[in-house]
Amino acid sequence: MSGPAATARSATPMTPPTATLAQQALGYDFDGLPADVVTLAKQCLLDWLAVTLAAWDDPLVGILVSDAEEEGGNPHATLIGRGRRVARAQAALINGAASHALDYDDVNMWMSGHPTVTFTPALLAQAEGRQVSGRAFIEAFVSGYETASRVGWLVQPSHYARGFHATATIGAFAAAAACGRLLRLDAATMATAFGIAGTQAAGLKSVFGTMCKPLHAGLAARAGLQAARWAARGFTSRGDILECAQGFAATHSQDFNADKALGPAPQGFHIRNNLFKYHAACYLTHAPIECVKQLRLNHAIQPQDVRAITLKIDQETDKVCNIQQPASGLEAKFSLKLTTAFALAGIDTAAMSSYSAANANDPRLARLRDKVAIDFQNGWPHTLAEVRVELANGRHVEARFDSGVPEGDVARQGDKLVAKYRALATPVLGEAKAEALLELVQRLETLDSIDPLLSATGR
Repeated sequence: MSGPAATARSATPMTPPTATLAQQALGYDFDGLPADVVTLAKQCLLDWLAVTLAAWDDPLVGILVSDAEEEGGNPHATLIGRGRRVARAQAALINGAASHALDYDDVNMWMSGHPTVTFTPALLAQAEGRQVSGRAFIEAFVSGYETASRVGWLVQPSHYARGFHATATIGAFAAAAACGRLLRLDAATMATAFGIAGTQAAGLKSVFGTMCKPLHAGLAARAGLQAARWAARGFTSRGDILECAQGFAATHSQDFNADKALGPAPQGFHIRNNLFKYHAACYLTHAPIECVKQLRLNHAIQPQDVRAITLKIDQETDKVCNIQQPASGLEAKFSLKLTTAFALAGIDTAAMSSYSAANANDPRLARLRDKVAIDFQNGWPHTLAEVRVELANGRHVEARFDSGVPEGDVARQGDKLVAKYRALATPVLGEAKAEALLELVQRLETLDSIDPLLSATGR
């Protein structure tokens, strides 16, 4: 958007998004939530706990913990998987970064990012020790989730295309909404919290493949937590940060989709479009992985049978996950070619151990990786892929997959997530503790306080 349209975008719209979204964020009451939305919120929480526990000993988490311990502070909030407490803002930062460290957490394409990792660490930090019930937690959880998607609609697609990591930027608003709902802010104060969050919202896609990408989730959680707490204490900011001249939309995007952001959510709630990960890599690699898995299994393809591989995928993925020659496990998660090679070689793309420097530098896998040619398409869904494999005998086989379609059966999805949770949490907690934590999540709405759930996350 340019010229007159950009100027018009800075004017106050008929329905101001900041005030409206602030009001909407306060309107989620447990008794009014459909049963499947409550179930989805608990599934998101379970998945978040699984990926956070699995990252308890990740090097980036160790760095942040060491820094927090040196800094000190009142130990109010639990570090997941470590059995110790730090200050609330520190816990939001560290748990947020940990939950995104493996890049194994959930996704929402309307937000163009990872929703749950941005506000759950903030919610837990704010709720601990305050007798917050499971029902109140779920209300705030849904508030954060829906706000993330609505702010995402407001500024996409150019926000992400410009190089901003929506998990970091939009996530700050989600965390502010969730914590503001928990604090029972009024609408005007919630809008102020959005203003405080908006001026902190930052995060660049250029750092993908480094520790800074998972850090973004922690920064969003901390910014939103502090924004809500500071607003409640009387800290001032603008109450129109999303739409004002030189505000969030004007500086971060060429788009301003107020009607979409404020209108009805697809299927009634944005959380119904949540996408869970079953491969421990960037979500935009998942469709190619699924294509190749189908072909390998259906046609009994062996790596030595492959002459060439052609991957058709949206052009925007080139800016996100097209590291040509990854040298580390983190970089491997953002390599379309290498993850495609993994799937073709039968490497378990769900296992975190697969994304290692050894695999990234394996000559056999590198040769297979270099047989992948990417044919970028303009205007495709980010989650759609087509793969054609040419075989040494002259045959070719093809597959197509769209990873952007949510699971239609919530109960079946729950079974898959329990299996994922057990695979990730049991090695950290042991079977008995992992099952006890699972049981608490599954009956979250019956808890008088979430403190027992947090206590159950310690090793």
